[in-house]
Amino acid sequence: MKIENFPEHIRQYLIPKVSGHVVYRCLGCSTEYDISRLLYTCPGCGSILLLEDLDFDRLKKVPADTWRRIFDYRRALNIPSMKGIYRYHEFIGPVIPLDAVIYLGEGHTAMVEANPHLEELAGARFYFKNEGQNPSASFKDRGMASALSYINFLLRSGKLADVLAVCASTGDTSAAAALYAAYLQPKVKSAVLLPHKKVTPQQLAQPLGSGAIVFEIPGVFDDSMKVVEALSEQYNVALLNSKNAWRILGQESYSYEIAQDFDFDMNHKAMVAPIGNAGNITAIISGFLKFFEAGIIDRLPKIIGVQSTHADPVYRYYLEPEPEKRKFVPVKVRPSVAQAAMIGNPVSMPRVIQLVETYNEKAGGQAVFFAEVEEQAIMDWQLTANRNGHIACTQGGETLAGLVEAKKRGIVSEDDVVVLDATAHALKFADFQAMYFEDRFPPEFEITPRQSLQNAPSLVRPKDLDLVPTPEKPLEGKDLDRFVQRTAEEIAKKLGLSRRDLVRI
Repeated sequence: MKIENFPEHIRQYLIPKVSGHVVYRCLGCSTEYDISRLLYTCPGCGSILLLEDLDFDRLKKVPADTWRRIFDYRRALNIPSMKGIYRYHEFIGPVIPLDAVIYLGEGHTAMVEANPHLEELAGARFYFKNEGQNPSASFKDRGMASALSYINFLLRSGKLADVLAVCASTGDTSAAAALYAAYLQPKVKSAVLLPHKKVTPQQLAQPLGSGAIVFEIPGVFDDSMKVVEALSEQYNVALLNSKNAWRILGQESYSYEIAQDFDFDMNHKAMVAPIGNAGNITAIISGFLKFFEAGIIDRLPKIIGVQSTHADPVYRYYLEPEPEKRKFVPVKVRPSVAQAAMIGNPVSMPRVIQLVETYNEKAGGQAVFFAEVEEQAIMDWQLTANRNGHIACTQGGETLAGLVEAKKRGIVSEDDVVVLDATAHALKFADFQAMYFEDRFPPEFEITPRQSLQNAPSLVRPKDLDLVPTPEKPLEGKDLDRFVQRTAEEIAKKLGLSRRDLVRI
């Protein structure tokens, strides 16, 4: 839709202009740093950084109802840079001009309500937000669109020359980083570090296909992350993990989309998200806080972070009810089907602590909760969801298991409508489904398949047929007719079908 076709009173708002005063702010010492260079930790005290718009109050001057109309009208624009996360430009990257924005189809993923049968099984009304429908098939694309748009902006303004982007990954980050870096070839190249044999074949194939230099590192993700941190501290590289504050900024779009899809009514709403490196849950919290501060939503939804018993440092931290007695202790992870969340020492933990405190304070009481689930429940609920029309990954199974646990604990009420974060596409984790169906999980996963959820193909080859088709020797004539008829009869028998009465006219 063209600008001149919109109502006159809204036209001035539709195409955002560069605005704001965005700085890095240290979570440890509160020092501010200019964003004209790439920073990941505070040069002074070493703490991680958040991006803060010092001129955020200008956004409060626009009436809340006008903001809602702006976002709704922007849905009809045919401007590529505003089709994705930058529909919310003023809240995500106000200093980035639209011509520097990288858009590969990310954002505005489908929110699909569970059917009545699945909702009855879970005991709650809920939706899956299918983040696997992003271009690299995971939610990481939101953060990469932001981080690489920022890098593109620095390149265009002459503040950066050639860039080598690096990241550590459990699979999804590397796929997204390699994809978005590839779009900026030849000025940006990428290298990714993966824990050896700790990502699925599908996830390994993605960065390789995008042309990234891939290194496999002994150990688990936390070990790969330490190496990447050393690289970013000692060499001229662009770090693309969630330690990069621009990543978090882009992932805030998840919250904005949910708010808009509910017509900005957050009454009796709850979000459930898996926790790995803790970047995603901090982005979700931060996004809702910003919309709340601007008056676009008038209440904060409940947020429930979920971890597996095999990787649960955040859950353990919040087991202590008294904040002053809490002490964060990294954990040694065990094998998990929620592979993207198999992280024992989350980089964004300092962000979690600060944002959870702020969120609960603004909400007027506890609004952020944490739950823990078994590996068995993760797989069982993932398969149950997908047998009811979804494409949830194992992390989606983790959030559904988390919803069931939250319902048991009374965190989710009968009146709540819940959104579950399915962070990636089910096909990325097809190997875990195959292991479940074939009952070949190693003991350390602590998963025993339920027969009712197992599935396998069945070969149909009628024993009374001497001839069957092969690619080299297809059948013809009566031989083909007999094969078709006998095979159809065998399948009908297995399915218990009744023969149709033929009525001739």
